Amino acid sequence: MENVKIFMPELFFNGKELIGEHVEKSTRKLIDLKGVYEDETAFEIMDLEQVVYHVSSTFPVKEGTPGGLFMGITYLMPGKVGDEYFMTKGHFHSNIDRAEFYWGVEGEGMLILMNEAREVWAERMYPGSLHYIPGGVAHRVANVGNGMLTFAASWPSDAGHNYETIARGGFARRLKEVNGKPKLI
Repeated sequence: MENVKIFMPELFFNGKELIGEHVEKSTRKLIDLKGVYEDETAFEIMDLEQVVYHVSSTFPVKEGTPGGLFMGITYLMPGKVGDEYFMTKGHFHSNIDRAEFYWGVEGEGMLILMNEAREVWAERMYPGSLHYIPGGVAHRVANVGNGMLTFAASWPSDAGHNYETIARGGFARRLKEVNGKPKLI
């Protein structure tokens, strides 16, 4: 056999986390989610420095590169503000026609989706669940369990994130705990 060079990947996904020197990490605290929750009184009396979620991501190409892909893993803590579960900020993509995949790794959650006509629906997330998010659909995730919710995502490197539309108008329905169960209201 000829001399074959074997290269080890610089990035690993061990089933629960991304490992490598090119992994970028970010944290969202409760204060970063001001305006997301309906019950502002409950929000204001909570520890605003409390971590709601962490994200580990890899960006192998420059943002905006057509044909590239990014990958990230989100670790969403259990908790509630009033009767709303801890959740991610939620966004449309800046390039509105870009799709994305989410998949459940650990825990129990709900993927909340809203199209441009402001129709809202949700999909249950759990280990092994796979969710296709079409272009033109805003998305956020809520942790409806008692433990950490971990989910992974892959999206086009030219998708971008439009958080402003959701920050201004929110989702048309809210996911709340009603009689111990998650319900879109």
